[in-house]
Amino acid sequence: MHERLVIGLSILTLYLLLGTVLALISRKRLAGDIQDYFIAKGKLGGFLSAMTYAATTYSGFMIVGLVGFAYFTGTGALGFELAYYVATIGLLALFARRVRKQALERKWVTPSQMLGDIYGSRVLAALVALIYLVALIPYASSQLKSIGESFAGLAGGYYEWGVLLGLIIIIVWSSIAGIWSVAVTDALQGLWMIFSALLLTGYVLYFWSQTGHSLGYAWRILDEKHLAGLSPFWTVERFLAFTIPWIFFAVTNPQVVQRLYMPKDEKSLADMVKWFAVFGLAYTLMVTLVGLYARAAVEAGTLAISPASKDQVTPQILSVIDPLSAAIIFTSIIAASASTADSILLTLSSSVAVDLARGDDKRRLRIGVVSITIVAVIMAAIALARVSYIVKLSVLSSLILLSLAPATIAGWLGVTRRSPLWSGASILSGPVIVGVVAAIKGSPLKAFGAVYLNIPIAGWILIISTVLLLPAIGRAREA
Repeated sequence: MHERLVIGLSILTLYLLLGTVLALISRKRLAGDIQDYFIAKGKLGGFLSAMTYAATTYSGFMIVGLVGFAYFTGTGALGFELAYYVATIGLLALFARRVRKQALERKWVTPSQMLGDIYGSRVLAALVALIYLVALIPYASSQLKSIGESFAGLAGGYYEWGVLLGLIIIIVWSSIAGIWSVAVTDALQGLWMIFSALLLTGYVLYFWSQTGHSLGYAWRILDEKHLAGLSPFWTVERFLAFTIPWIFFAVTNPQVVQRLYMPKDEKSLADMVKWFAVFGLAYTLMVTLVGLYARAAVEAGTLAISPASKDQVTPQILSVIDPLSAAIIFTSIIAASASTADSILLTLSSSVAVDLARGDDKRRLRIGVVSITIVAVIMAAIALARVSYIVKLSVLSSLILLSLAPATIAGWLGVTRRSPLWSGASILSGPVIVGVVAAIKGSPLKAFGAVYLNIPIAGWILIISTVLLLPAIGRAREA
């Protein structure tokens, strides 16, 4: 264990040094105003745009959370994540060019500012910014939880030290040069993530090969354990509860919406969508198959792990492979989690600076930078409490944000009129419904799985928010 820990920390240290050097170099491109600090004034090339979109989207949720989810719940986890992937590619194909054009013309910095502009209300922009602050903290906390669980798996404990390490990384890399340092480190992180996913997949397939059976035989084992096809876990209601918030992730989560403002031209935007599609499909298939084949290998007796929870599967696999490979994959988990947490922090701080703070640009930018540390500490506190597993924390955030989907899509289509009252009611309906159901059930996490009249709470949020928005639908506005 001592050797494994030393090698792991050595590789991680080298990675952190490289990332910090890249972040410091990126300062040369920082102009220092709000638009440049938070969205690079729309100057990112195709490669950086694609890598920051991918690294922001695919986080510790995947290589820790989704691996464990597939391990315990079966192939439904693959369907759940592929639903997100297909929906995201479709939404980008439909709206990315239009949103980038409008952001450039109307000088949007934050998605909350965008909605306030579309519906004609700064109060609405501030309301949305506050919703972001509440909703995204569970998702960002899950990234620090990924780091803590992985550190504990490598070190044989010390979960709290892992969370502290993640806290330091995200504060430093977010603060050095704003989006420039985040985008540059995201490029490093994205490449490291895909290589590590290949490495982890190779190891799990090696463990399966020790059974002497073909890859297809693993599915017979999974079927015997009721993990192939529709498993007992994946009822229709539960599948919809997880999937409905997730398929609208690309329009409700501000850290990814904001990335549509950043490509420097239409070619860069097209490259972003194309390379994200390639990255996303490859990464999704690899991490899901890791969970499924790991479970089959455990059942066959060739992989000696016994995780007690979903978030322990990947860390336990790292404990039984060679130390150097474990160190590389461990570092990729830090990378994946830090990139998403960085992006969320920067987006939240931009909403604070643009939509909540008052004063000149310099003062608002200072407030935004200070808020990075405050929000990060809150994230770490929730991660230390270990309130739930990573996938559920992540989807809970998207559930709270789900009511933004109708207002955002209608606004992007240009079929709305300035109606702060009805758009605000529509947007606020999601947090209110989650809050009411949480009070009834005794916990926000229990609200996530609530079902009424055979419709999960996510379905009701989507229906009610759409109905409330109808009075704001009017003659199409010019883009």
